[in-house]
Amino acid sequence: MTVTHITESFAGLDTPLLVVPVFTDDTALSGWAAEADAGLGGAIARARDAGDLAGKKSRASVFYGSGAGPQRVLVLGVGSKDEFDAEAARRFAGRGVRRAESLSIAELTLRLEGTGLAVEVAAKAAAEAATMAAWRFTEMKTRSDGDDEDDLEFRVSTIGLSVDGDEEAVGDAIRMGGTIGRGVNLARTLQSRPGNVATPTHLADEAARMAAETGLAVTIMGPEELLAENMHAILAVSRGSIEEPRLIVLEHSGGSEGDAPLVLVGKGLTFDAGGISIKPAKGMEDMKFDMSGGAAVIGAMQAIAELKVPLNVVGIIPSCENLPSGTAMKPGDIIKSREGKTIEVVNTDAEGRLILADALSYAQTFDPAAIVDCATLTGAVVTALGHHAAGVLGNDEGLVEELREAGERSGERCWPLPLWDDYKRQLDSEVADIVNVGGRSAGTITAACFLSAFVGDCTWAHLDIAGTAYGEGKRPYERKGGVGLPARLLVEWVRSRAG
Repeated sequence: MTVTHITESFAGLDTPLLVVPVFTDDTALSGWAAEADAGLGGAIARARDAGDLAGKKSRASVFYGSGAGPQRVLVLGVGSKDEFDAEAARRFAGRGVRRAESLSIAELTLRLEGTGLAVEVAAKAAAEAATMAAWRFTEMKTRSDGDDEDDLEFRVSTIGLSVDGDEEAVGDAIRMGGTIGRGVNLARTLQSRPGNVATPTHLADEAARMAAETGLAVTIMGPEELLAENMHAILAVSRGSIEEPRLIVLEHSGGSEGDAPLVLVGKGLTFDAGGISIKPAKGMEDMKFDMSGGAAVIGAMQAIAELKVPLNVVGIIPSCENLPSGTAMKPGDIIKSREGKTIEVVNTDAEGRLILADALSYAQTFDPAAIVDCATLTGAVVTALGHHAAGVLGNDEGLVEELREAGERSGERCWPLPLWDDYKRQLDSEVADIVNVGGRSAGTITAACFLSAFVGDCTWAHLDIAGTAYGEGKRPYERKGGVGLPARLLVEWVRSRAG
């Protein structure tokens, strides 16, 4: 599915469904809404005058044409023009795709006009969201003769976006939005596959396939290579499973040779039962989403490669399973790490920070300009920020602010938390260099403090996405399950670094 730029006028448009916005502060219909109203004999204006539309965000009405032009016109209330931003454009596009689905219409045209938003910003946001909204995960379902074909096989396949402006600039913005949306959808597909399919080997194979298609260099490390690199923390976490661990390294050489790269690190725990410190049974099926950070990095790297971002960028994904068995890591064990530090493991369910420790240490070998990691790391971040924002912490205030701003622009918000030395004392160990859990208080902060011990002198920031990487899919361009966060944020940050 791709989003294309529609340049036809309203009079020349032949589409099963045209979607137009109406604002609360419009005193009269204008633009394509007015043209559609004229063709419908004033039906839209009458509905508006009766209060059925009124521009409110919850309002939507479908009108049916009888002659040339659009067969249906969907009028969506989008609020006031002062409030209409990139996220409003995303939600407008998502609502349009959802209504097309409900009508079993595979093709639609979205019209954005009179928004007050820069046309390139509106076009990119709408294309991004339309691409995401059209995604469905049905590959694990089987269809029998008695099934409704629409339930399994119907999907919106053709989306046109009409935005007035410089044709080349708008077209580029639409292509960019679609490319980012497809990267997010790759992450969501990987997230959605169950643990018996999306093993560390599968994640590595999918990353290698994507790399071959987009021109990324790829390196896959297995147990022998991990041992040679002294990545004892990753190996310790993986001991409880028969599935072999993998470290996936993707490299985009968009900058000059020798330029310091940006390094993205994503936690790729393909299933987390907690190890010996086993999790409660309720909700454990969602622990297939513990690789969401790794999936987001893979999706972001696909988009970065396809956009030909003029920077060197490296993606690193440590991947394994965390299961209980006779060979599993135990509470009280002291393990080594690539950084040379010894770690006292007091809770085996705090394993994500262990595999990230080795990955962050390895990231230093690229002499990076900056490292950003993302991980479903702590339940504490949900207590702190709910499901509306990721936590961001780091050793450089400028980098943290860059990520916060990129989150605002991308619609994947994050909010800073402190990383003071006072919190680091909670990780003091009597028997090792550091303990992997700092107690119940400030769990998100102490987890980031742990990670900070493995980045050396590099500029680094951490995104805790445990409350935002998956969920109920309440935004109209999302679905229940994995949402691909923070792939869009990462791409936006990398692009901002490229100017």
